[in-house]
Parts: sequence; C-alpha cells; structure tokens
Amino acid sequence: MITLKSPREIEAMDASGSLLADVHIALRDFIKPGITSWDVEEFVDHYITSHGGIAAQKGFEGYKYATCVSINDEICHGFPRKSVLKNGDLIKVDMCVDLKGALSDSCWSYAVGEVTDEVKHLMDVTKKAMYLGIEQAVIGNRIGDIGHAIQTYVEGENLSVVREFIGHGIGPTIHEGPAVPHYGEAGKGLRLKEGMIITIEPMVNIGTWKSKMDDNGWTARTQDGSLSCQYEHTLAITKDGPRILTSQGDQ
Repeated sequence: MITLKSPREIEAMDASGSLLADVHIALRDFIKPGITSWDVEEFVDHYITSHGGIAAQKGFEGYKYATCVSINDEICHGFPRKSVLKNGDLIKVDMCVDLKGALSDSCWSYAVGEVTDEVKHLMDVTKKAMYLGIEQAVIGNRIGDIGHAIQTYVEGENLSVVREFIGHGIGPTIHEGPAVPHYGEAGKGLRLKEGMIITIEPMVNIGTWKSKMDDNGWTARTQDGSLSCQYEHTLAITKDGPRILTSQGDQ
C-alpha cells in the first residue's frame, strides 16, 4: 500500500528525521578504533530513548536490536556485536526512529580511523549516488528515473549496485510501497506523486553486486568478500522538490 502524507504528517516525520540525523552526527566522534559495534548499539539506543523517541527496528519482523551495524563486506542487517572495530574498517549504521508515532529511516557509513583511498572512493561514490537519486525524486518523474541515475553513475565509476535490497515507502509502517530500486530504466515504473515519503538507500560494492546470506537469516554480505557501502535518507515528494527529512545539515 502507498499512502500520501498530509503536511502535518510530513512535519511530524521531519521531527523524527531530525532526531535520527542528530544520532548520526553524534556518531561521527563516537566511532573510532577500539570500540565495538555493541558500543554503537548501546550509544544509539540510549540517545534515541533519552530524546523521547523509540528505536523502531526493535521487534520489527523479529529483529532484536536498535541498529543494524554492517562491517566491511556486510551489505546490510549486520547484528551489533562485541568484536572490536579496527583501524581501516568501513561500517554502516542503519536505524529507524519512531517519535510520537512518526517514523524515519537513515543509514550512514563511517570510516574507522584511517582508511585506504579505495574505501574513500567507495564512500564518495555511494554518497553522491544517493543524492543523484534524490534529485530525480520530483513530482511527475518515475521510480525508474531514480534507479537509472544511481546505476549509471555507480557503474561509470567501476563499482556495482546491489539488486536484492532496495528503498521503500515509509509511514505508517517501516516498510510500505512503493519499492524503490537503485537500478533501472529511465521513464519506467510508478509515477511519483506529492505526499509520497520514500527512502533512497543505495548499497554499492567494489566487486560483484551479488549477495549471500549469513546463517542468522538476516545479515547479507557480498558473494566475493568485497567491501560494501551504503547511505540512506528519508525524503518527501513535495511541490517544491524533494525534502530530505533526515538531513544532517551539512550533508
């Protein structure tokens, strides 16, 4: 089901997104070599709840944690754990916030200490790809315009776009229609309408785009062991263009 949000609902989701963005901003200084992804989990859970929110991923389809913390070749849905983060690691922290019933969803990638130029390139391309997709999220465009913009740019940088995991509508539930692939054909797919709220969240790999699933049934990782990166914003389709609800201000 696709629901169109009222201006009041968009404002409520913007407040939720602002809280989520504040968590990501705080993580910039928190994440460093020597901590664990479980430390990230506890930091995020406490930050959200202490600011009046709910960590909405907890209990969603049986998931147990406030965050997904995916490390290096893990594409998404990595469990927070007590293994120590090392200098040069690339981690992705994904979370959803429920603030007074309004939802938001955002993933951000973080370099742990000093990373290689290859990792920096992967991060730069993935972030730019997300914003190129967001530029296409305007009334009258189609879902395929978003995916085409992302795929064309990423593959032009000799990287690959994950197919199995895609963006989605959000509110009143975490996942609802429309499906928002990060690959596709321009001019194809559902037409975007004012009031839609979607996520754009490309997952980009250095090697193959194909994934495999861990035994836990949640964590996806690259088939060839190559690094994977992700950035995600929640945004509203408005008459004034895409409105990013999880903006970190300078991002």
